[in-house]
Amino acid sequence: MIKENVKRLLAELPDGVELEAACKTRTPEEILEAIDAGVRIIGENYVQEAEKAFKIAGNRVKWHFIGHLQKNKVRKAVRIFDMIETVDSLEITGDIDKACAEENKAMPVLIEVNSGREKQKFGVLPEDVKRIVGKLSGFSKIKVMGLMTMGPMTGDPEDARPYFVETRRIFEKIKAMGIAGAEMRYLSMGMSNSYRVAIEEGANIIRVGTKIFGER
Repeated sequence: MIKENVKRLLAELPDGVELEAACKTRTPEEILEAIDAGVRIIGENYVQEAEKAFKIAGNRVKWHFIGHLQKNKVRKAVRIFDMIETVDSLEITGDIDKACAEENKAMPVLIEVNSGREKQKFGVLPEDVKRIVGKLSGFSKIKVMGLMTMGPMTGDPEDARPYFVETRRIFEKIKAMGIAGAEMRYLSMGMSNSYRVAIEEGANIIRVGTKIFGER
């Protein structure tokens, strides 16, 4: 099932859009099957789960962190991941920068935008994104590569469209400003129920779990 799902998704995606397998709670064996089917980016919410899968899959793929990064997990995350998509504060960025310096590694990051202004979610509010991006240029081991948003988790994909539109607007505005240290290459938006709408609104990374692995 996983192999067929991945093949179907890859065939559907426009050029320039990358499929990221969202692997929260998935076993290393399931992840390996997705990789064998053609997935090239693995998204993990938890560092401890990523450690187990990384031991098996290693450098066959790129590893993206897509959960809320806790301070005590930063050093391990820096060792495993090729990108952190959920930077949501200057404080955590400082921790990442310090750990990267110790590991002699540069870290591409995305700024997580709380486009729905949901109190229960992490992320930078839309009006604060430009300021945060500007501040991050002062960190030597951090490279801002774009933005990421979750959007409200609703049944109707169209309900997410305004939040994707808002995030794309911020992305384009910051890109046009040419802020030092901000390349603004990636817009990570959309999940299993909303990835088609996200692509229509400019996403070039989609984070898909259920459509690959089935229900948890």
